[in-house]
Amino acid sequence: MRAMNIFPFENTLNFGFSEFLRFLRKVISIDRFMRIKQNFYLVSLALLTLFSVLSPKLYAQESKTYKVVIDPGHGGKDWGTRGAKVKEKDIVLSVSKKVGEYLNTYADDIEVIFTRKEDKFIELDQRPVLANQAEADLFVSIHANAMPKGNSHIYGTETYVMGTKNEGRNFEVAKRENSVITLEDNYEEKYQGFDPESPEVSIMFEIMQEAYQENSIRIAQNIEDQFSKRAGRRSLGVKQSSLWVLWNTAMPSVLVEIGYLSNPKEENELSTSEVQEYIASAIFRAIRDYFEYQKTIDN
Repeated sequence: MRAMNIFPFENTLNFGFSEFLRFLRKVISIDRFMRIKQNFYLVSLALLTLFSVLSPKLYAQESKTYKVVIDPGHGGKDWGTRGAKVKEKDIVLSVSKKVGEYLNTYADDIEVIFTRKEDKFIELDQRPVLANQAEADLFVSIHANAMPKGNSHIYGTETYVMGTKNEGRNFEVAKRENSVITLEDNYEEKYQGFDPESPEVSIMFEIMQEAYQENSIRIAQNIEDQFSKRAGRRSLGVKQSSLWVLWNTAMPSVLVEIGYLSNPKEENELSTSEVQEYIASAIFRAIRDYFEYQKTIDN
């Protein structure tokens, strides 16, 4: 079952305003969120003022190299989920590297940045920080899914964008992907501000949506279309959930679940190099097509 166009495409920005968006990234980065809680209205006024006074020169888009951050989920002591035979951290690292190889070989104008290229534990808050510091144009986090016992019949791909509504399986995905936080030192202090239900965070998320949500949905839909139409995978559609790694990225961002390791057939398929190649090539084509579309907006 496909979930098409889960958000209305309205009140969006022209994404050719790249210089302004890079400035906006610095304003809404997560390490400032706690200070913004106390000064939210002042920040909002500043943002509105910037919209009105920025020079038109900022809107001119020069030819550029796009930057995409590929984030293989989990790693090191964080195994992620696991099937009967394989661990999530290993499968997603293999697929992520293949995506990078495709992009490096067939996309001259896309620079690839990895959050990890080996079996290494990366703290969750450092993944989006890396992307923000690199001023990346796109963040793609790659994961594998799982369900509790009794649900082994469920299989297929899902691609998530950031959202504040958590229902059904979406909530289970959010709990599992966010649970890595507890493996970190001082996690209660570090992540105390992550409360998507709080009014302050909800308002700030609305600002972020204005800048990035439409394009996050666009790349998410590209990926799911490629999975179903070109890679022969069962697509469960585009969904939303409160995922830390997406909440803190100041750019269009998605989290891709490439399949269910709790489904024996899909686990076996995801363990093969052939299927990993199909999935990686699908993600590559989705990213390539996304940036090709961006060129038509920027020029």
